[in-house]
Amino acid sequence: LAGTIVLEESMSFGRQVYEFLLSSSQAYAKWDLEVSTSILKNRKKMLILLALALPILAGCLAEAYEYHEMLGGKTAYAPAFYTNTIFLASIAVGLAAGLITGCIGAGGGFIITPALMAAGVKGILAVGTDLFHIFAKAIMGTTVHKKLGNVSTKLAIAFLVGSGVGTVIGGAINKGLYNADPLLSELFISTIYAVLLGFLGFYALFDFLKSSRGGAAANQDAHGGSAGMTGVAMKLQALAVPPMITFDEDLVPGGRRISGWIVAAGGVIVGLLAAIMGVGGGFVTFPMFVYIFGVSSMTTVGTDILQIIFTAGFASIGQYAIYGYVFYTLAIGMLLGSLLGIQVGALTTKVVKGIHIRGFYAISIIAGFINRAATLPKKLVELEVLNWSPSVVGIIEDVGNVVFWVVVAFFGIWVFSKFFFNLGKLRGEA
Repeated sequence: LAGTIVLEESMSFGRQVYEFLLSSSQAYAKWDLEVSTSILKNRKKMLILLALALPILAGCLAEAYEYHEMLGGKTAYAPAFYTNTIFLASIAVGLAAGLITGCIGAGGGFIITPALMAAGVKGILAVGTDLFHIFAKAIMGTTVHKKLGNVSTKLAIAFLVGSGVGTVIGGAINKGLYNADPLLSELFISTIYAVLLGFLGFYALFDFLKSSRGGAAANQDAHGGSAGMTGVAMKLQALAVPPMITFDEDLVPGGRRISGWIVAAGGVIVGLLAAIMGVGGGFVTFPMFVYIFGVSSMTTVGTDILQIIFTAGFASIGQYAIYGYVFYTLAIGMLLGSLLGIQVGALTTKVVKGIHIRGFYAISIIAGFINRAATLPKKLVELEVLNWSPSVVGIIEDVGNVVFWVVVAFFGIWVFSKFFFNLGKLRGEA
């Protein structure tokens, strides 16, 4: 009986963590879609993007550098075995992430770093480049965004102080591991992603199988929402540790109050994750503000947009770019691919069944998990922790790469086929 109770409590906790991660992913996807739409609808922003992209494309075609001389040990400033193929792969990665974001409604950005690593990019470069790509997109899409009017300045300052500290710590961890041993850095980043994607992917698959049998899967939006505060939020707001921050004065008489230290601590967590994983801080900020801090959705949206710009910017430039760990060609390639992918994916949702989309979401996340997990034996052998045959670990890694790219390619073909076969219907709705 005791064992059953512990198991049920563990499953309940796991479910809560999954719902938090899923809501994080959905919030980030919504932001990404809005930003991409803002860029595409603004002629000046598109001209800026093309002005950046065309010289890079021309340079890639010329291939003016001897790429093999750009490599080497701890001071490598380019992806492993850089070729035009890797630039094209960056566009494909951005396209795939965009399709997942637009079609599934859950952030596809968290597969960018694993996908770049699968394409042959060093882990620390993949993280830095992904962060810079997010920063560039945020700057282009939200500098004059009307929703910035909902920002709570006090919440934003406290949170950004914490996220600044978090990005410094996360960047120091990644750089420290890379300087100690590049293989250790690769192992660390791959392990983080394998754990996260494995947890998220298998829970998503469980939800898909449950809903496909007619189970009650409609509870994915029942997280407490903005209509009422969660128990955690009420407990945290009851902690009167100065300085206290007042917010949501327009929605609640007298406003709500929370300790600035609690908000800053949340910022540290977000900044740490952003710097280590190369994801936008918005991946966690929205559900953290709404479900843990008890901030209204209106205030959260504006503050979230602002923090993404500063968190991603400080992390990408202050912790990676100045040390040479950002590859700008790939960042532009991902931006081009994601802008197209998000729009196609968003339109495709109008002509495909939701259950199919949820299934592909689960499969794509599990493919990312398999890809990163399959690299771990080889890294452990190279670090002399395991004593497996090099040929065996090589085969395992190759299988992980094949599974990942086959799933991504199949998903992309499926979405584009649905899009093109239903163009007439989509035009009619437009």
